[in-house]
Amino acid sequence: MEQHDTRAFRNKLSKRIISTPGPAAKSTFFYMQETGCIKTEDAANTHRSNLESFLFVAVISGSGELTVNGEAHSVSKGECFFIDCRTDHNYKSSAADPWEVMWVHFNGATSEQYYEYFLSQSKNVFRPTFFDKVVSAISEIIALNEHKNPNAEILTSKLIVDLLTLALTVSSDPDRYDSALKQKLAAVNSYIEDHFSEDLSLEKLSSEFYISKFYLTREYKKIYGKTIFQHIITCRINYGKQLLRFSDKSVEEIAHLCGFNDQSYFARQFKKAENLTCFAYRKMWRD
Repeated sequence: MEQHDTRAFRNKLSKRIISTPGPAAKSTFFYMQETGCIKTEDAANTHRSNLESFLFVAVISGSGELTVNGEAHSVSKGECFFIDCRTDHNYKSSAADPWEVMWVHFNGATSEQYYEYFLSQSKNVFRPTFFDKVVSAISEIIALNEHKNPNAEILTSKLIVDLLTLALTVSSDPDRYDSALKQKLAAVNSYIEDHFSEDLSLEKLSSEFYISKFYLTREYKKIYGKTIFQHIITCRINYGKQLLRFSDKSVEEIAHLCGFNDQSYFARQFKKAENLTCFAYRKMWRD
């Protein structure tokens, strides 16, 4: 379903480029479906759902409103929004302060997985740390496809990844967190990396660093994008990989050296992380 303002673009600086991906792009790359920029007098009120596309929008000036699944968000200059267009959504410019926007509709590759991870870390509307890089990436996508560059599909895919990276790293903005808290969580992170083979628990870490378990869990995930448990397991698996490659120790010995009390549990976690058994990993790197 799609409802939108059907006025033709009146401003010569406004443009819309529609693309149909080739077979390689559709099966392998992130591919652009539509891109462009809209100046203020052309800004439309758009309502859609069930559209197989993901939309990334940057607000260059002015302001507007985005509604996703009934939840309204204000959007202003210097902010972006990223949505799955299969969901019911509506976006419109402010009448009092009309916006100027640049956008990319895209799909393909791991678009859905990127979006799901993005939503686990952020909200649909966000303020990127480097807004100028967002504008630059979308401008390049427009130029590549407007001038029909022979490598447009490959280069556009790379630029879409750049946009997604800017969206996913917004939570690492150093100004978003209290510096004392950041220092404490960095100390927790370093402690885990130095003591991962020991019997670590949330209780021990919260006691060691004088911080509540709930607060530690929540704020660590916000800054590092993973749980403390996931970081401990990753450190142990990484050390296990070193021992499998560069020692002749048995899997049971390696499991204990990495901090696992149970060889079977180590084997399961290793298989989950590498999609290989410990023995297959050792053989692959040694043969």
